[in-house]
Amino acid sequence: MDAATQQKINTWLNGNYEQPVKDEINRLQKENPAELEDAFYKNLEFGTGGLRGIMGIGTNRMNKYTVGMATQGYANYLKQCFGNEVSVVIGHDSRNNSRFFAETTAGVFAANGIKVYLFEALRPTPEISYAIRKTGSKGGVVCTASHNPKEYNGYKAYWDDGAQMVPPHDKNVIKEVEKILSVDDVKWSGGEKNISIIGKEMDEAYLEMVKGLSVYPEVCAAQHDLKIVYTPIHGTGIMLVPQALAKYGFTNVHIVKEQSTPDGNFPTVIYPNPEETETMSIGLKNAKELDADILLGTDPDADRVGIGVKNHKGEWILMNGNQTALLAFNYMIEARKTKGLQQPNDMVVKTIVTTDMIDVIAKASGVSCYNVLTGFKWISALIKEKEGKEKYIIGGEESFGLMIGDEIRDKDSVSAVALLCEMAAYEKNKGRSLFDKLLDLYVQYGLYKESLVSITKKGMNGAKEIADMMEGYRKNPPLTIDGAAVAELLDYELQVGKNLQTGENWKIDLPKSNVLQFVLADGTKISARPSGTEPKIKFYFSVNSKLNSAAEFDVKEKNWTEGSTGS
Repeated sequence: MDAATQQKINTWLNGNYEQPVKDEINRLQKENPAELEDAFYKNLEFGTGGLRGIMGIGTNRMNKYTVGMATQGYANYLKQCFGNEVSVVIGHDSRNNSRFFAETTAGVFAANGIKVYLFEALRPTPEISYAIRKTGSKGGVVCTASHNPKEYNGYKAYWDDGAQMVPPHDKNVIKEVEKILSVDDVKWSGGEKNISIIGKEMDEAYLEMVKGLSVYPEVCAAQHDLKIVYTPIHGTGIMLVPQALAKYGFTNVHIVKEQSTPDGNFPTVIYPNPEETETMSIGLKNAKELDADILLGTDPDADRVGIGVKNHKGEWILMNGNQTALLAFNYMIEARKTKGLQQPNDMVVKTIVTTDMIDVIAKASGVSCYNVLTGFKWISALIKEKEGKEKYIIGGEESFGLMIGDEIRDKDSVSAVALLCEMAAYEKNKGRSLFDKLLDLYVQYGLYKESLVSITKKGMNGAKEIADMMEGYRKNPPLTIDGAAVAELLDYELQVGKNLQTGENWKIDLPKSNVLQFVLADGTKISARPSGTEPKIKFYFSVNSKLNSAAEFDVKEKNWTEGSTGS
């Protein structure tokens, strides 16, 4: 064990830390020194979105001390920016220790003279974003690790617009957090009078906002008995999703009983993520047994949504995030046009790794479509930039996130579930399904197929391995991939695009981000990006082709699947 790591351990053993913490350090020294080293070899990084890590003792873990020190740094920065008249909103999900971390966070803010609006119990992340705007607060925190496994927890930090922080505030907060070198620098208690508990009234205001997003309430009324199966996957969605569906007028909602109770152990799943087939398997079983019209699942903090539908053969399938996004974007664009609501300054926003089919749909409809870096904070930043000039309609990304309307500034599965059910009702009213609509769009605009491959690299060496992989692709980009020439290399870290055939370069007008995109001569796009929240490197693949009729869909799918298997 290196001297710096040992010094950190000694600081905890000799400092103002609770005795059970010191006892656990002593136990690990004897029984599992490797685990102890991993817990202390670095500080849990307060990244541009906050904290996320495994729970436990140590500087590299989520615990009372790392949360308290982060909050002290964040509180210092808020007061620098806004003076002493500052308020924040604090919420949390269903994970183990989330309430404890939320109360710890609230206590530190309050001890610093900051007014705290603390939710009475677990709530969906998007409601905290909404509440920041509603209360006029200058920031906020949600204690959640989103869809990570049960060992994790996290701390999402927000700014005064209800979005997670972007430059310069993200980097400035990090600097302030890094100045907190000891638990003795933290004001832990003494401001309890500054804490106000909120709940039901905010719920009602938020649900009314969600209801106001409905485009065809008359269709929801006509199809009120749409058979909906919903699973909150042991998370916060149970608090508001059923109520949102009721607000839309749906009366035939079936909650997946086995996953309806909030539980940080996530007893029925390995990975509480609606992107995972295994996670949605109980919901799929329920949907089949009930012969439902649509299945929906939300992750523990209810910002991501996964959906299941019957395909053209009557088989239940789970849609991927790109398919869900393009259906939702198209619905909002089409519906506004049909109802005479579309304005010349309407805009939609997606991320650079989300299907380009959305760009094609928007262009054909005369709607501006902007591409931003991965993360809803960048979508929110663009809304802020365009406020008063362009009207934001919908934003989304391939990782199962949608943000409809601009009264919140983060992805929101509560409003997404309600709107997806309205979309299913709209198609059913015409004797069709959402999958039928998807096939129509493929015939009209081209068949786009996307896939994601994630490689996990854990532990002390994992981050270096991922960095080495990215550096290798950057310095020695492949000239061909699977027999097709690489036409363009887009390097978002260097903010440069390059035509590999002609040598022509151009500037990418987006903030720096460690993303590489390879655009092949046949239109295929491959993106490489280290995850900002997990020890993974992600590869996004996108291919497209003309589809002459819905009848051709199965053949095209089969050819692509066999081609990818063969390569």
